[in-house]
Amino acid sequence: MSNERIYITGWFVFIISAVFFILSSLENDDPFAFWGGVSFLFACIIFLIPLLLRRK
Repeated sequence: MSNERIYITGWFVFIISAVFFILSSLENDDPFAFWGGVSFLFACIIFLIPLLLRRK
């Protein structure tokens, strides 16, 4: 498995983590955690885009 594939897999795991964090914040009615989770999800996607574009 190449380093690039490991990096991409890691970022997808972070995205899954962010989604669960957002779902937990919604269940607990915590707006600060919700926006923190949304920010984290957005940052993960931003970091993942160059890796995915470079693979083509």
